[in-house]
Amino acid sequence: MKTKKLLALLLTGAMTATLLAGCGSSNNNADGGAADSGADAAQSDLAYVQDKGTLVVGITEFEPMDYQDASGEWIGFDADLAKAFAESLGVKAEFQLIDWNSKVMELDGKTIDVVWNGMTLTDEVKSAMSCSNAYCSNAQVVIVPSDKAADYQDAESVKGLSFAVETGSAGKDEVEALGASFTEVADQATALMEVASGTSEAAVIDSLMAAAMVGEGTSYANLTYTVGLNSEEYGVGFRKGSDLTEKLNEFFKTCYEDGTMMKIAEQYGVQAALIEQ
Repeated sequence: MKTKKLLALLLTGAMTATLLAGCGSSNNNADGGAADSGADAAQSDLAYVQDKGTLVVGITEFEPMDYQDASGEWIGFDADLAKAFAESLGVKAEFQLIDWNSKVMELDGKTIDVVWNGMTLTDEVKSAMSCSNAYCSNAQVVIVPSDKAADYQDAESVKGLSFAVETGSAGKDEVEALGASFTEVADQATALMEVASGTSEAAVIDSLMAAAMVGEGTSYANLTYTVGLNSEEYGVGFRKGSDLTEKLNEFFKTCYEDGTMMKIAEQYGVQAALIEQ
């Protein structure tokens, strides 16, 4: 109920083999795509990935998109979609933790093949990568201790707080726009820890993560979200000119139309954020 409430306000375990198979094979064309055309066979990312047999996915710890279960398996809405996409290419998904601020360097250096981690489609991201169609809506939200939430109900009231923000994130951009002071940390999970420990007065994180991680019944029951600072969309990033972008757009369209994307979204409570493909 908390997830549905949060998504309505802000956005106005792994899947079974059956679900993975549901969107694993299709040649349907997407309505659009951000991939550059004309990649020849020698430069084909698709051929490169299929030749080595793996799709290396760059991520950070980000529930409910990419996180580990009790056995250490990477799960989440993005993780499960990435596994299914890799399967549709005839390869296996491998997950690589990255420094979010270095994601473009990791991609261009072929340490990873794709950035798939609730990535906001900013102008900077779209200029540095070949990006998929948007597939989820999101917002950046302010996180504070629950017992102080009443004091911080609008953007003006939070400007004097000291924030923890993920390096290179959309949250950092929003805090900079506020003119507030901040400390950069490795990821959004660490930003939450900073607020919980009292090291920082507030954090700015993605609304989808806030729904899963803060409030009653979560890992941070004494924290809550207050102000929504923006609205944004998620996309997936490949190397510039990559032919995998078009493949992913086709995959998204098929998964959306056959209901598989919605089933995965419902498992992780992000169904209200889905964007029609």
